[in-house]
This record gives sequence, C-alpha cells and structure tokens, in this order.
Amino acid sequence: MVIGELTQETDVVVIGGGPGGYVAAIRAADLGLDVTLIEEREKLGGVCLIEGCIPSKTLIHTVELANAMREGEKIGLSFKGDVQIDIEKLRAYTQEVVDSLTGGVKTLVEKRGVDVIHGRATFTSNNKVHIEGAGNVEFKYAIIATGSRINELPTGYDLPLWTSYHGVNIPEIPKSLLVVGGGYIGLELGFVYAGLGSKVTMVEFMPNLLAGADQDLVKVVVKHAEKRFERIMTGSKVQEVKQGKGDNYDVTVETADGKTETLNFDRVLVSIGRKPNTDNIGLEHTDVEVGDRGLIVVNEEGRTSVKNIFAIGDVTPGPALAHKASREGKVVAEVIAKHPAAFDNRAIPAVVFTDPEISWTGITEREAKEKGITVNVGRFPLSALGRAKSLGQTDGFVKVISDPETHLILGVAIVGPSASELIAEGTLAIEMGATLEDLMSTIHPHPTLSESLMEAAEVAAGEPVHILPRKKK
Repeated sequence: MVIGELTQETDVVVIGGGPGGYVAAIRAADLGLDVTLIEEREKLGGVCLIEGCIPSKTLIHTVELANAMREGEKIGLSFKGDVQIDIEKLRAYTQEVVDSLTGGVKTLVEKRGVDVIHGRATFTSNNKVHIEGAGNVEFKYAIIATGSRINELPTGYDLPLWTSYHGVNIPEIPKSLLVVGGGYIGLELGFVYAGLGSKVTMVEFMPNLLAGADQDLVKVVVKHAEKRFERIMTGSKVQEVKQGKGDNYDVTVETADGKTETLNFDRVLVSIGRKPNTDNIGLEHTDVEVGDRGLIVVNEEGRTSVKNIFAIGDVTPGPALAHKASREGKVVAEVIAKHPAAFDNRAIPAVVFTDPEISWTGITEREAKEKGITVNVGRFPLSALGRAKSLGQTDGFVKVISDPETHLILGVAIVGPSASELIAEGTLAIEMGATLEDLMSTIHPHPTLSESLMEAAEVAAGEPVHILPRKKK
C-alpha cells in the first residue's frame, strides 16, 4: 500500500459488474444503501454480455436465419444461389448489440447513484479492499461477484488456439475447425461455425455429449449435429496439437477404441469449461471459507463464513448461469437491507441454444435415478403438435416429471423449437407447487408450441388426447 492513498467508505462494495454484480448494486441502491461497484473491465455487463451469452446468441440467430432461408424450398420459397454471409457486417452487428446493452447497464447504474470504479480489486481485510491505481474502499458489507474465467489450456496446447472468446468474435470462418469439448459452449459454437460454412469436427472425452443432460434430449440434438458436422468423436482424447506445414494444425486424437489418428485442421477451438475467479482477489487476507474447486461456501442468504461478506454467481456452488447470479444478487441486496430474503428457489432453468434447443428445469430423470427417487414421466412428441407441424420442426418432445402419488410437478424438459422460451412455464409451475392437473386445466392458446406442456402433463396423468394412451402393464 502506498502512503497517502485515498480511502473512501461505503455501505456496500460490489466486486464484479456482471449479471450478478450490477443487479445486486442496482437493487441495493434502490433499497437506500450507499453502493460502490468495482469492475476491472472498461464496460459493465461481465462475460455473459460482452463475450458470452449475448454475442453467441446473436451469432446463433444469424445461423438460424440462414438455415431457414436454405430450407425455404421445402415450402415453396426459392433463392438464387446459397446464402451469402458478410463477416464484417456480422461482426459489426454483433458488437452493436453488445455496445447497446453495456451502455444500457451503465446508464441504469449511474441513474441509481452507484459509484463505479474501474480497476482490479483485492481484499486486504474483512472490511477493506484495495483497487489497483484507485486507492482503498472500506465497507460495511461486500458482495463478491467476480464470476469465472476460461480454464487454462493444458500442457502441450502452447499454440495460438481459439477459446470461446475467440469463437464469438469471429476472427475468420475457417474451412475446417476442430472443437475440443462437447459441453454446451462447444456445441453452440460448433453449430455456429457449421452454419457459417466451416467443416466442424468435435472431440469429447466423455462417452456422450452434454453429459449433464438427460440423454434422450441430447440424442435429438446429436442427430442434427451429425448432419451439420463432419464428424463427432465421443470417448476420445486430444493427445497432441502441432503446427502443420502451413497455417494449420496437426492434431493427434486417441479414439474410443484406443487407436490414434492424426487429423489436420485450419483452426482448433478449445472449450473445456471455466473456473471461478476466487484465487486472485485476496481472499487469503480474509476469513472467507473457500471449498471444493475454488467455490466460496455460502448459506441461503448468500452469506459467507464472514458475516458481512456475501458471494453470488459463478464463485458459489450450483450451475454457473447468468440468471442464477442475477437472482442471487437481488437476494443478497435485500438481506443486507434487512429485508426477509433467501435463495430458496426450487428450480433453476438451463438452456442449450443448439438446433434444436434443449432446456430443462427442476429434477431430471438422471438425477431422480441417481437419488433413488421414483417419478412419473409423461412425454409428448412434437410430431403430434399442430404448431410444430406448421413450422416444419417436429424433431423433439416435451416431458413432464411428477410425483406418482401427489402429481406434484418436479421437473420439465424440452428439446425442440423455442425450448428456451417455453421452459419458463415449467419453472413457474415448479415454483408455484403446481400439479399435473393445474397444468392440464390451464387453457393454452391454439395452435402454439406451449400446448406441448399441457399435452405432456396429460400423458403423465394417463389422460392423453392427441396421442394414444400408454398400454397398461
């Protein structure tokens, strides 16, 4: 610490301006607290807004439009030649979307009277942080919302390979692309680049893609991926990446059968997960307890082992999702303001923006089996849904998971068009303690995709209308 450095005081210091941090700052300010928000980047919004969710979904929308144009011939539409993609305009449009949203967040925070400091913050005690180049802040309460970062590439990957950060910034559209990692980020970017014209190969160490999701959902997506990708290699491992003869890479892969293959790609994108930003914020100078995988231990109020320090988002246990962080941000702000609040949500929806989309909320079939929970499952195929037929998108289904005795809805999962939008109804049903009868008796507009949830509930209750009932054992 430099002698004479400025020290300011605040009620609440929020470290991190992502979807958890800026929401917490806004809510705390609205509740009458003096708030200081510290963000290392020049812009607010965090990874999700600047280099993750928003730019990737903008690219996914572009690819969906292009695919829709290509498939127009099936319903009588025709175009001269293939769809042409102007990469410069696409980059500019994506950046415009990001800039608009980051600017909006900045305005919202400023209008709330939140003091924003840009710089790197580290704790020096349980009630003080130091901001590099900007002095110190003493606080009554702190909210850690520092998010996560891309996992470092393992030894041997010391070449200029792409990460998800490079992927969403579209440095180029390579003729051939290897995606290492078959999780949701790898799959989404694989679909993006396949749609932009790259020949995509995917290598995944686990025996299945999207290992955390129910595989009946994943199979539908894999069927589409197999048509778009050059090759999908599950149960396989990248052993070595070397510079090729030109501006390309020779990649040695150990396949599921134990053999090795050396393949050549123009670019290699590595998507092997993320790690929480808890190892570089000075927690060793506090009494905050850090648990497995660098995650901060918190209670349902978001409070750490230090009474006046809270943590939210990717630095805490649970799914690393922006909407979870935002909800947690509101909770901790209300707790600090002495309002009754707790993160006691029964369901956190997850979405994978593939083609078709996958979403799920509440308990999954896999989790129920692992925990020995008996459940009743009702599946309704989109091939029997009028709206899906009219859209020409009938691959997929909706399933409703319920308690066989009480009929309480425990989980909902969807694979198909607009799954990302439809899953909110399932999440609300779980939060409200709805039963199959509640979902069945709720009038859904016709013809819509939302009817599929009602139909799946009818199947689960043994009262299907638009498909034949299950044979009794």
